[in-house]
Amino acid sequence: MFNKEVKSILDLIKAFPTEQDCIEHLEILRWNGNVVSPFDPNSKVYNCKGNKYKCKETGKYFNVKTNTIFDNTKINLQTWFVGIWLVTSHKKGISSHQLGRDLNITQKSAWFMLQRIRNCFGLEDNDQLQGEVEIDETYIGGKAKNRRAAIRKDKTFETKDRFRKSTVLGMVQRDGKLVAKHVGNSTEHSLLPPILNNIAFDATIYTDELKAYNKLQRVYDHQTVRHNKGEYVRGRVTTNTIESFWAILKRGIYGIYHFTSRKHLHFYVDEFVFRYNTRQGTENERFNLLLSNIENRLTYKNLIN
Repeated sequence: MFNKEVKSILDLIKAFPTEQDCIEHLEILRWNGNVVSPFDPNSKVYNCKGNKYKCKETGKYFNVKTNTIFDNTKINLQTWFVGIWLVTSHKKGISSHQLGRDLNITQKSAWFMLQRIRNCFGLEDNDQLQGEVEIDETYIGGKAKNRRAAIRKDKTFETKDRFRKSTVLGMVQRDGKLVAKHVGNSTEHSLLPPILNNIAFDATIYTDELKAYNKLQRVYDHQTVRHNKGEYVRGRVTTNTIESFWAILKRGIYGIYHFTSRKHLHFYVDEFVFRYNTRQGTENERFNLLLSNIENRLTYKNLIN
């Protein structure tokens, strides 16, 4: 592994003073001396001049940035490295306006940079959970009092309001990883598939009394905490861990970003899942973990389409 230990932005600037230093660091993290073609992983690779390589099978040229978040970007790698450091080290996130000011780039460029980085955070949101797992859902959206008058006058407003908001499902293994997904709504058709896909069948699961979870008892050892009766802990049966994550997620969204669209909400959910699952690591470890998983390229056209 690369021998430069980075503990602060000052260390980062000293460790990567040139574009070439950044390229060498990426090559070690991605390939570690064994260059792999992004076009054909089994192809022989020729070393060319100027940090370029050639894939024998396809005849295409590439470098360490090809098919990554750095592909076809006009922003230099030093600026990208500082941006990634800021995003991965801030506990509650950083807005595109603030990142743009810190990096001396436009807000639009900073927002695109953030979305490309968030698109890689999903690497920490696909774990298979085992043992004791807490499950809960939350709703992200504006406050009821801020909605337009026609909706507020609706007699069924309070019961319908949660369906107007975006639903996020969360699953956390006791003393382990967390998985959270932006789902369609809080019905069993939206909640059960991701639960079955991400939790081992021999796990013990804890939920609240939402009816959508009832069928889980056919597959799991399923125990329920009855919030509607004022019960929040019964022995080991509780959902307090996942609910504490909702508090962190909402403080970040409402306090830092203020607004997230339905379309892009999953990026922000993945961002906070990444922070939660890497909370025991150092800033240097999170920085290198992200740089080791940058193959998930996102184009601006696909982002705004």
